[in-house]
Amino acid sequence: MRLGAHLMRFDAVEPARLAPELAATGEAAEEAGLSWLSVMDHFFQMEPAGLPADDPMLEAYTTLGLLAGRTETVQLGALVTGVTYRHPGLLAKIVATLDVLSRGRATLGIGAAWYEREHVGLGVPYPPLAERFERLEETLRICRQMWDPADDGPFEGAHYRLAESLCRPLPLSRPGRGPEILVGGSGERKTLRLVAQYADACNLFEAAPEEIARKLDVLRGHCDAVGRDAADVRVTLVMGGDQLLTGDVDAFVAAARPYADLGVAEVILRAPAGVPLATWVRDHVAPAVPRVAELGGR
Repeated sequence: MRLGAHLMRFDAVEPARLAPELAATGEAAEEAGLSWLSVMDHFFQMEPAGLPADDPMLEAYTTLGLLAGRTETVQLGALVTGVTYRHPGLLAKIVATLDVLSRGRATLGIGAAWYEREHVGLGVPYPPLAERFERLEETLRICRQMWDPADDGPFEGAHYRLAESLCRPLPLSRPGRGPEILVGGSGERKTLRLVAQYADACNLFEAAPEEIARKLDVLRGHCDAVGRDAADVRVTLVMGGDQLLTGDVDAFVAAARPYADLGVAEVILRAPAGVPLATWVRDHVAPAVPRVAELGGR
């Protein structure tokens, strides 16, 4: 099992110190041997999660560009981009650029979007949930086409129409396919179906091992329905990792073990409040990396 970090709080240092703090965080992630480094993709901080909407929130892909310049090996992505935030052709171009500038380390993390206040606040259309899922499926198809060197032609969908799907330079990772696509969310009827049909990875919300096992059974059913081997889907799971804040690596490893036994390949830890990000990675997350690697998983 591998260990990653998700940067979702930017309130521990003053804004003028955020750039050097993020640079130091990227360097600490490399030194620790983390496999993954992600940021939020939101306009406002998450009020529905009990956080003040006016807390600092950085634009995701600008932040990932900074991290790309200060890292060499860690995989980079947003966890996750709301499908409504950017036109899919532009999104495909943004992720292709991140992939080129990081020398092949970009993941497109994407979901159906959910935070209505930030949409309304900035004037971004917020269609009903069913339509957002329709748009998500079209966006996944568009990104695959944009990254296909053999197909620069048009795309005609119910919601998006592209006269050309030209994207140059093409992404560096997985020539002919483009960056890894990760679909976030645990919805059994729509989200996990899209994972089976289009994605290389999924990201599940933290839940009891029994619930994660049930979600993975549902995913296997969707994979069977489209003729795909479920083992080809990389399974990731977000966890809090509060045990590491007190230095109890043993307790964290014990909590992660049941997920490794289920085949979870990567645990992604949420950054806590009030702790500088570089300090959190260096002092709290890094000691767990070799221990988690001993758990196995895919």
